[in-house]
Amino acid sequence: MSAFNAELQDRLVRYAAVDSQSDEDSPSAPSTKIQFDMLHLLQRELTEMGAADVEVTDYGTVLATIPGNTDGPTIGFLAHVDTAPQFNATGVKPRVIKGYNGGTITFPDDPDLTLSPEDNPYLLEKVGDDLITASGTTLLGADDKAGVAIIMTAARHLLESPSTPRPTIRVAFTPDEEIGRGVDKRLPKDLRADFAYTFDGGALGEIEYESFSADGAVVLVKGVSIHPGLAKDKMVNAIHLASKIVATLPQATMTPETTDERDGFIHAVEMTGGSSEMKLKFILRDFELDGLEAKGALLRQVCDAVAATEPRAEITCTIKPQYRNMRYWLEKDMTPVELARDAARKLGIEPVSVPIRGGTDGSRLTEMGIPCPNLFTGMQNIHGPQEWISVQDMARATDLCLSIVTGAAK
Repeated sequence: MSAFNAELQDRLVRYAAVDSQSDEDSPSAPSTKIQFDMLHLLQRELTEMGAADVEVTDYGTVLATIPGNTDGPTIGFLAHVDTAPQFNATGVKPRVIKGYNGGTITFPDDPDLTLSPEDNPYLLEKVGDDLITASGTTLLGADDKAGVAIIMTAARHLLESPSTPRPTIRVAFTPDEEIGRGVDKRLPKDLRADFAYTFDGGALGEIEYESFSADGAVVLVKGVSIHPGLAKDKMVNAIHLASKIVATLPQATMTPETTDERDGFIHAVEMTGGSSEMKLKFILRDFELDGLEAKGALLRQVCDAVAATEPRAEITCTIKPQYRNMRYWLEKDMTPVELARDAARKLGIEPVSVPIRGGTDGSRLTEMGIPCPNLFTGMQNIHGPQEWISVQDMARATDLCLSIVTGAAK
């Protein structure tokens, strides 16, 4: 039993119960005030454990220093405090399943919901572990409060072990990662790290240095509004045109539910409005920039084709960059990746590097000049009510964090 199990369990249960969901429609930074509940909690805990330079920046990021006692690169460790907007995150009731027995897991607040090893093979690798889930009506928020708990536990251990060799460590807890706004343009300078790691990955052993490249698209459809009783040959229904756009885009291919591995996609994430005006939101994903550009071109082509069927309507398509594949920068200098791999192997963990079908704060941070691979936490089934995590996986991630620190000190 790891010395960290009880602490990690306590931290994740406490942190997950704090509502800190982000909101992509909010213009503020952070996007929701409730994220400050987590940020200020972490600020207090870091101060109490003796970290230096503890602050909450005006862009909503907690920063702190664990002073070094030997030469070496300054290393950053990051996790995000917000939870995903895709599912209910209010009233999270974390629960601990001690010594998982390998059977189907049920949920007290939704008797029809189950979590089975048949549908989740990774569960079978965790027989005997202590698992944490929510109660059935919310997500858990291990994405990324597991990462927060891992970094906080490692920080506490280092601060209480002043003789452990280490270079200077910088800790950062960011808001709004789930909506692509976690890395403020001021963070790279404020972090003051030579390279960094996000603890925001999944299964044991994952050390990731490749992510999607991502764009976001907004399509506005303006029709012609008139009383429906007088609409003959006059009304242009924006709902019909918006529906044509979605229906014309690929359905059997190039969607999240039909792609895996290195395939990208066009994902319709939101449709709002009424007969006079509709707003559609899409996310575009691909591992290569030419593939991402092609998906944007296809979306524009479909919009133009639907607009051509009704010249009285106005259809605009605006595409904006979100983040880029971190591989473009990390493959030029794999030092932080190899340091993490060596640290994992010293712990008997075989590193696995697979492309992330998503992005992390590390994607943006790498693009902005601080190389930042992503490390495992153990989180599974994120962004939904079947989310779960093994406490023992979290403990191994904490061991990895500390192994990276001592490896860098050497």
